Amino acid sequence: MINAIIEYCAGHRALVVILVSSLVLMGIWSMKNVPLDAIPDLSDPQVIIYTEWPGRSPDLVEAQITYPIVSSMLAAPHVSVVRGTSDYGFSYVYVIFDEGTDIYWGRSRVLEYMSKITGKLPEGVTPALGPDATGVGWAFEYALVDKTGNNNLAQLRSFNDWYMRYWLESVPGVAEVATVGGFVKQYQVNVDPNKLLAYNLPLSKVMDVIRNSNNEVGGRVVEFTGKEYLVRGRGYVRSLEDIEGLAVGTDERGTPILVKHLGSVELGPDMRRGVVELNGEGEVTGGIVVVRFGQNVMDVIQRVKTTLEKTKPSLPEGVEVVVTYDRSDLIARSIETLKDTLIEELIIVSIVILIFLWHIPSAIIPIITIPIAVLLAFIPMYGTGLTSNIMSLGGIAIAIGAMVDAAIVVVEQTHKKLEHWEAEGRPGSSTRVVIDAVKEVGGPSFFSLLVIAVSFMPIFALEAQ
Repeated sequence: MINAIIEYCAGHRALVVILVSSLVLMGIWSMKNVPLDAIPDLSDPQVIIYTEWPGRSPDLVEAQITYPIVSSMLAAPHVSVVRGTSDYGFSYVYVIFDEGTDIYWGRSRVLEYMSKITGKLPEGVTPALGPDATGVGWAFEYALVDKTGNNNLAQLRSFNDWYMRYWLESVPGVAEVATVGGFVKQYQVNVDPNKLLAYNLPLSKVMDVIRNSNNEVGGRVVEFTGKEYLVRGRGYVRSLEDIEGLAVGTDERGTPILVKHLGSVELGPDMRRGVVELNGEGEVTGGIVVVRFGQNVMDVIQRVKTTLEKTKPSLPEGVEVVVTYDRSDLIARSIETLKDTLIEELIIVSIVILIFLWHIPSAIIPIITIPIAVLLAFIPMYGTGLTSNIMSLGGIAIAIGAMVDAAIVVVEQTHKKLEHWEAEGRPGSSTRVVIDAVKEVGGPSFFSLLVIAVSFMPIFALEAQ
């Protein structure tokens, strides 16, 4: 079979050139479109269910939330493992599916089975699914730095939560932007128990008044002179004075009892903290950009950087964006390593052939065939959805050694046969000499490479990580 292929290729050179050129173009296209990442994604298809129940102990969270969710997920199709973790006020349930399960199919099954236990969970508890990402989705992290000190941690956190996060989440390929650092804006009401007793007010009454007063309500439509006016009550808390002026009841003379009569209202202690520094650069908060499942990490990071550049004019005065983690650097170094290895291999092979054969055309052959073989390797990589990462590129770099070995054997064999042919007075055609020379080593070279490939076959029988 190998000899027949060699004969056919030698007799149809134009067809071989066209076929190889077409494959090279496909390889170039596949190389440019194959997803880029630093490390391979070895995580199982999983869906995370996150539930918050503030103020409850882990035992209570385990019994009321984690256990019902875990027990219901066990019956979902193609589920291999369900793990639950309970913490103070939090519950995490990890639903791991069989290898090869589509992540979005799994998320829809989780939602389907979650609908069956909605009534069994405590009132006001609403489980939420984690982002459609994998364990290696954390690809980029940024920080908002205020070197001037004009913005405290609460202001930076508010800007990050209400502006920066949504700008980045709108970037194609971003699954979630998780806020890190800073402090959420809060007001604290410090009630004096003696004053509550003096006014005969329960603490629950004060809590209900404050909670219900932070609201906006609609009224009826009033018509004047042919125009309709919508009446509404705007009651959102915007300052300390809004809370201090809330009436929680009346005394025996009918005088309103205000919140400020019962104690003090102030900003949360976290909002009054001193400067928190990032490498001595002032107050900071930031976020983690999580890349969506199946996306090209390199492209997503570049789009995130472009968005950050566009948003610079919208940042508060004195605030800058500092990149604290960027996986694209590692990805670029991985690609650069393959380039350097490929160039080094080509140079070494060329030098070896020139030293031992002293024939420039013979050195050109591996210089052409090795890059072509590398390009062709990206076609199955793209077809199977493999990413171009440290492992896959490292495999290509290692495989270059085997390809070089076969190329050198064929070139040396052909060169020696041509030397004998010239010494004998050049009987017959030089083309026939080349074909016969390649036939002699073509089969053994093919089967030697096949043995190497077969030795890796057991790896494909392994499961999971």
